[in-house]
Amino acid sequence: MSAAKAMILAAGRGERMRPLTDQCPKPLLEVRGKPLLLHHLEALQRAGYSDLVINTAWLEHLIESRLAQAQLPAGIRLSREGHDFGGALETAGGIARALPLLDDVFWLLAADVYAPQFEFSRMAMDRFADGSALAHIYLVPNPPEKHKGDFGLRADGVALNQAETMYTYSTIGLYRKAFFASLPVGNPQGLKAPLAPLLREAMDNEQVTAEVYAGPWTDVGTPQRLAQLNPQI
Repeated sequence: MSAAKAMILAAGRGERMRPLTDQCPKPLLEVRGKPLLLHHLEALQRAGYSDLVINTAWLEHLIESRLAQAQLPAGIRLSREGHDFGGALETAGGIARALPLLDDVFWLLAADVYAPQFEFSRMAMDRFADGSALAHIYLVPNPPEKHKGDFGLRADGVALNQAETMYTYSTIGLYRKAFFASLPVGNPQGLKAPLAPLLREAMDNEQVTAEVYAGPWTDVGTPQRLAQLNPQI
């Protein structure tokens, strides 16, 4: 099996989505008749990516069962943080755990966003691979729930920790393994580590580029936002 060129983050507990996530992992909540996770898997496969990694923790057996029911092509591997460590390792910790399964350059995305028109472009991956940045992230205009944003963008495409105009991190990006060099490969001890501090440090060193994605995008973080995506007919 080839090294995976994409990783989907699906290990979170989904606290803000309770009680919906008490019996269903957030990546399996349905948007317009289909689990969030399957929206991403189908988009990646349309772009030609068949070798993928999904990390799991909360109710991970249900994710595994749902993937089996979907009869997806071979090439999807699970990084079972719940089985291995009893719970999620946070974003960077989970990526470090899966790093041995990933290619030197890979797409990274969270399962709990809905971006139906986003294209996982081969051209974008090739352009990133040919450059020197450690990460290339996609920013979106700030939604109402996050009016302050996360990061800025310089005119030459370099991502900034602070700027006059701030955007929200879409949770979609391209990364190199080298971005995670400060963490143990394979994370054998189950170290919990967030992603944001690594991004901010790399931005301080001008090692992160970015672009604004203007297509439809929703952080499906609350029952209300999920309901807005599933209007009653």
